[in-house]
Amino acid sequence: MTSTARETSAVTSPRSIEIPVVPVGALLDGAARRYGDRAALVHHDDVVTYRQLWEEACGVAHALVERGIRPGDVVALHLPNRLAWPIAYHGILLAGATVALASPALPRDLLDAQLADAGAVAVVSLDPSLENVITTDGRHLDLPVAEHTTPPWLDLDPAVALAHLAYTGGTTGRSKGVELTHANVVANVLQYVASSAGAVAVPDVEGGVTVEQTSPPEEHPVRLGEAVSLAVAPWFHAMGTNGLTIGLVTGATAVVQDRFDPAAYLADVERHRATTLSGAPAMYHALLAHPDASTRDLGSVRTVTSGASPMAVAQAEKIAALMPEAVVVEGYGLTEATMGLSISPSERSAPRRVGTVGVPVANTEIVLLPVETGRPGDEPVAVGERGEIWARGPQVMQRYHERPDETAAGLVDGWLRTGDIGILGDDGFLAVVDRAKDMLLYKGYNVFPRELEELLAHRPEVRTAAVVGIPDDAVGELPAAAVVLVPDAPDGAVGDLAAAVNGAVRPYERLRRIYTVDALPMSAAGKVLKGDLREALLASDGGPEWVDGAS
Repeated sequence: MTSTARETSAVTSPRSIEIPVVPVGALLDGAARRYGDRAALVHHDDVVTYRQLWEEACGVAHALVERGIRPGDVVALHLPNRLAWPIAYHGILLAGATVALASPALPRDLLDAQLADAGAVAVVSLDPSLENVITTDGRHLDLPVAEHTTPPWLDLDPAVALAHLAYTGGTTGRSKGVELTHANVVANVLQYVASSAGAVAVPDVEGGVTVEQTSPPEEHPVRLGEAVSLAVAPWFHAMGTNGLTIGLVTGATAVVQDRFDPAAYLADVERHRATTLSGAPAMYHALLAHPDASTRDLGSVRTVTSGASPMAVAQAEKIAALMPEAVVVEGYGLTEATMGLSISPSERSAPRRVGTVGVPVANTEIVLLPVETGRPGDEPVAVGERGEIWARGPQVMQRYHERPDETAAGLVDGWLRTGDIGILGDDGFLAVVDRAKDMLLYKGYNVFPRELEELLAHRPEVRTAAVVGIPDDAVGELPAAAVVLVPDAPDGAVGDLAAAVNGAVRPYERLRRIYTVDALPMSAAGKVLKGDLREALLASDGGPEWVDGAS
């Protein structure tokens, strides 16, 4: 499903790479041998080198085997970002077990349900009250770990053995377990290494895998073994998990943040001379709004990457103005694709289009089909028209865990149905304009919240905003905005906001309600929980601050 004239919305990655079929451990093995005593992780005054990370992970793997963990068993990882997280993660994988990724912010009943759904035989956690728990102080695991420089011997087939049981964010419904093999994870890591660093995989002499940079310094001035990033994206999330491994493969140093605090984050960018910032739009909203953003020295930053949810064009423009030496790239993906499907070109001379998520990563195809009705094999929508995004590549999941009906609906003939709405330009760049499930119907017309959210984000009186549909018997759904205003917003700001936004859209797309809120409900990964937001607005005692009298 490719198009040379680009008359239809189908595109294949411009890059093709060789992807070795190896377990995830081969990536850390190669990185440890290559980068040795370089700091892999830094948390306050505690430093873990690449060699230490490998040896401690091997020790954990042996300890898990002694505990009775066998290949194919599921071990849950229920931790905030701490040094113990990557040690436990790689130790579980080196033991041949599957990592079930669990958010530390989950309420206990939801955590118990997720652990039961995963069939976890053990859980690494700070919470000693959990069953079959392996506790940790955040740095060391409560296991009899002996020194080891090699993992337990295992006959593991990377194309079959599961590395991750990752749970979807649940922003539009209940979370589902996503089964990802070692081959899925390795493929997506190397796809993004190729895009972000211009590097390709090569085997090392000991059987591990490392990468070599093929792009010149003028295109990727931060070379292998030089990058410094701030680890604030939660590691249980797809972007955090794979982002961590991408950094290890490229020899980056990850400075671990206890929690996201804008002032501390900006101070650490300056203190550690961070070269790479990565996070969700919600994080960048907070950074841009903080007064320290204009006073800290952010000149070391060369790449700003955003994912998890679409970034407003206005936000990308503000970041570019604040850090003019940085290339701003936006990526797109979902848990079902291990982490990602596309990203903006990172080469400094490459064209980029603000408001898009770039082009497919290596060895990946994307096609836009008619919303709700399209299926693989159908004619794609025309360039410039909205369509539902379907994708195919080596990073696409195997199935939903024990959910055959949902697997059959989401995977068709090897193609992943993302549920996202996109527009493909004639330059091959993809814009993600909405979730199919977020689309609302007003008097039979399709209304896409993302367009309204973009207009709201451009307004000076708005810090952040989200649009949802409010049920209404007469019209179906009323487009309603929840708005967080800036502290010095003038009186009458909401009325002015309504006039400005509604004057820029078609009549059926107009906002019909505007609610002012102190904050938007967010997932730990930085996505707006639109179901929770809709319920909160419906239950609001004060009701909307502004109502369209014509609705």
